[in-house]
Amino acid sequence: MTVGIIGHYHCAEHDMGEHHPESGKRLDAISDQLIRSGLEYVIRQFDSKPIDKSLFALAHTQEHIDFVYDNAPQAGEENFTAGADAVMNDKTLTSILYSAGAAVDAVDLVMDKKLRAAFCLTRPPGHHATRNESMGFCFFNNVAIAAAYAKQKYGLKRVAIVDFDVHHGNGTEDIITNHFNATAEDDKGFLFCSSYEYPLYPFEVTESDTPPIINVPLAATTKGPEFREKLTEHWLPALNKFKPEMIFISAGFDAHIEDEMSQVSLTEADYRWITDEVRVIANEYSEGRIVSVLEGGYAPSALGRSVVAHINGLIGN
Repeated sequence: MTVGIIGHYHCAEHDMGEHHPESGKRLDAISDQLIRSGLEYVIRQFDSKPIDKSLFALAHTQEHIDFVYDNAPQAGEENFTAGADAVMNDKTLTSILYSAGAAVDAVDLVMDKKLRAAFCLTRPPGHHATRNESMGFCFFNNVAIAAAYAKQKYGLKRVAIVDFDVHHGNGTEDIITNHFNATAEDDKGFLFCSSYEYPLYPFEVTESDTPPIINVPLAATTKGPEFREKLTEHWLPALNKFKPEMIFISAGFDAHIEDEMSQVSLTEADYRWITDEVRVIANEYSEGRIVSVLEGGYAPSALGRSVVAHINGLIGN
């Protein structure tokens, strides 16, 4: 089995305005680096299908689902602000459907053993979307929906989500602890491991070593060695103890030293390192099953190079 990339051209059509950092150009930058690296010719590529609307309820309230659908601009209509830093144009809803659909399709491809691991080259991202709110460039939580889908459809008992975006995956945490009603005593089969710069959007510090939430705040001065030390100390023991049957990655690359979105100074080598560590755990407990979903990363060249490193880590090159 090999590693695949899942995406769709519709994901590039969502537009929050000229000069906005979360733009379709991000996908172009990654595709360019994949071609340059030669990976485009080694991995399998799939077009995603639009998600079935009913699946949003796996991670979101019906009120939130209806709010996004009811207010999505139609062709030619003005943009609509669905939440803080979450603006919809008349192509956004379609982009959302194909972005969330890619994460669900990735689960099916991996569980059906057509792929060992998959990377979803999609946008808009999702990890800030809470069970009932759009925020931070995110409308629906792609990775949380896919994780719940894996448990529902395939009967998995233990699913882990790891998030190395430089911003805290507050939406994923909210969904796990509230929508899924997971607690330390009864974690409902979820484990969430997140690292993020603090203070930085969304300006929450909730350091935790208590499952189902493992949160590792990072100082703005953090560089690769400290990042690796903290994740080795906090993430890896929790993941090994949890023994996940499938691992999801919220893959944000905005902690890169070239990315002006943050002050943390990681490099491609650090993203390769954490991907390798996750792959080792997946091989031990999950038959290698990994679904990775693009989140942040706003310096085009650094983003593309980091994704190449990440995919090489998924492959094990």
